[in-house]
Amino acid sequence: MLDQYKQQHPYLVALDSIIFGFDGDSLKVLLVKRGVEEKTWSLMGGWLQPDESLEQAANRILFDLTGLTNVYLEQLHAFGNPDRDPIVRTISVAYFSLVKIADYESKISEAFQARWFSIYDLPPLLFDHGDMVDLAIKRLRYKAAQHAIGFELLNEKFTLPQLKKLYDAIYNTEFDKRNFSRKILSTNLLIKLTEKQKGFSKRGAFYYKVDADKYHQITYSFLNFIPN
Repeated sequence: MLDQYKQQHPYLVALDSIIFGFDGDSLKVLLVKRGVEEKTWSLMGGWLQPDESLEQAANRILFDLTGLTNVYLEQLHAFGNPDRDPIVRTISVAYFSLVKIADYESKISEAFQARWFSIYDLPPLLFDHGDMVDLAIKRLRYKAAQHAIGFELLNEKFTLPQLKKLYDAIYNTEFDKRNFSRKILSTNLLIKLTEKQKGFSKRGAFYYKVDADKYHQITYSFLNFIPN
């Protein structure tokens, strides 16, 4: 049995993190600069350490870049084409996460020269990181249509127009305002506040917040969240 292990080739295991954020207008992904003069950007990544599980490593990498903990994090896919890394055979396990940009900004680390890019206007990316982002966008769209995970990208209080803007950005479309509001309110996940957003219309839009108890109860339930 030991001889069979010795006959196998060792490979490196890396983790790459697709970090999504929403700035109120655009859905963005956080990238880091590769070298001072190079124009290539990449996802934030790192190596799996001997004493870590994959989830522990993914959380460590996310914290190193953003300073954030307890954010939405989900394993996406394993990328293992033999030539994906020209230096040495490397298997990469990709995770995607959803963060509130406002929370991130207060803890930003300049060490990685990190910058937010619109998912629809990305610079050249390292290796197969572009494929990782494309797959993460598809997974996010699927999950956001069936589950309530979109709230992970919003501030604690928000208006229905702000929520609609988020879903417009995720799907790169323009949802009908009335149908969208009706569908969202029918989930009974939102608590209407007495406070209104000022300065954007004469009447103002009421703020809402997520009912935390209901949200945690049905996070993984299928809601058919997006209107036809």
